[in-house]
Amino acid sequence: MGWKFETAGPTGECKAFGVNIFKYPWRDCKETATVTDPRHGVEKVFHVYEVEIDGIPRRFAGGEFSNGVFGVYLPEE
Repeated sequence: MGWKFETAGPTGECKAFGVNIFKYPWRDCKETATVTDPRHGVEKVFHVYEVEIDGIPRRFAGGEFSNGVFGVYLPEE
């Protein structure tokens, strides 16, 4: 599965799916995603998580680019 960059921002404040994903409980999917840092072009390995928003499960890959900077990737369709 491929992953596309969605957003990056301060840890605790990233929006995806129209909401701040840090305000929802995450389920670790026990998978990883290899993604490319859009700013530096470096490959990173992020964990894959699932959140339920309005009754719909949504998957994303997320992790820190640097101290306090969190990145979010969504599955490519």
